[in-house]
Amino acid sequence: MSGKVPEINLVFDEPVQRKKAPKHIADFAPADRKEFAKELGFQPFRASQVANHYFSHLSNNPEEWTDIPAGERQAIADALTPKMIELVTTRTTDNGMTRKDLWKLHDGVLVESVLMRYTDRVTVCISSQAGCGMNCPFCATGQAGLTRNLSAAEITDQIVAAARACANGELPGGPTRLSNIVFMGMGEPLANYNAVVRTLRNITDANPDGLGISARSVVVSTVGLVNGIEKLMDEGINCTLAVSLHTPDDELRDSLVPINNRYNIREVLAAADAYEKKTGRRYSIEYALIRDINDQSWRSDLLGRLLKNRNAHVNLIPLNPTPGSKWTASRREDEEEFVRILESYGVPVTVRDTRGREIDGACGQLAAAEKVSPTS
Repeated sequence: MSGKVPEINLVFDEPVQRKKAPKHIADFAPADRKEFAKELGFQPFRASQVANHYFSHLSNNPEEWTDIPAGERQAIADALTPKMIELVTTRTTDNGMTRKDLWKLHDGVLVESVLMRYTDRVTVCISSQAGCGMNCPFCATGQAGLTRNLSAAEITDQIVAAARACANGELPGGPTRLSNIVFMGMGEPLANYNAVVRTLRNITDANPDGLGISARSVVVSTVGLVNGIEKLMDEGINCTLAVSLHTPDDELRDSLVPINNRYNIREVLAAADAYEKKTGRRYSIEYALIRDINDQSWRSDLLGRLLKNRNAHVNLIPLNPTPGSKWTASRREDEEEFVRILESYGVPVTVRDTRGREIDGACGQLAAAEKVSPTS
């Protein structure tokens, strides 16, 4: 086949929204929160008090905010920390160690997050958009299209809810701390750049301005928006970058990851290398193994040659099933050969576990497809 496939519909700009999400202290930098409080008619220092309750104590109960006069607590809470997300359903698997939460936003839009407890860490996988405009054909979220961007507070509130669930002992094993955050849920994070960067600062800023979680424990995944990678490396946040590559050749990637028609593999890897050089953080290459599509040994050989002199780690992801998909996961022997070839080039490689597959909570499965019905 010669020539490039025509550019497939990619959506970078969200549709016009009838009603914007309410403003919340998590939408603002710490220095701007006082002005936000003042504009709402409150004393500016109340913003710092509320931020402390929200980020440091994970409290969403104003009755616990004893440093604020009792008669003012609810009004201040409603104004500075309005409800951003409402839990609709929770599904669990792995004996309760993996849980998928379906959230309803102010306008009825649905998004999902997945909380996973391991022996040595607790990770939440969060959504940065409702749907996704990148149109990758093997991903349920990509096939759903882009409904809208999430605000910084809508993204941050998923993380705070997960941290609160950990602190309250809602996962088996008792109370614990949320340790890792991955932007690998619904959406292309770098297509919602400003809200994602504000969220990254909410995560990494020390208490009481943020959650005080190390940037080393935060992963931002991208299909390869080169301009976004280049901007992110200058933010000084130094989180880990994950690039959804999925094949080492442009011909196949043009259709598997349509953004490749705009930013090809050479350009994406050059941006990832520059990010690694600037931040000192090894990046990861995400690669969903699809039977007879991208799992051939020659592709593993090509990938090994591409990455052998780069500070990159490969995460191989057995393709997770999605409704109506014509594709399936690779055969075990093909997966093992793919790993063997990569390792022969000295490329570090991990086969990702399929946590959450049974509840459609694994990589590529999030679609927020549940019907919203009254909770019983």
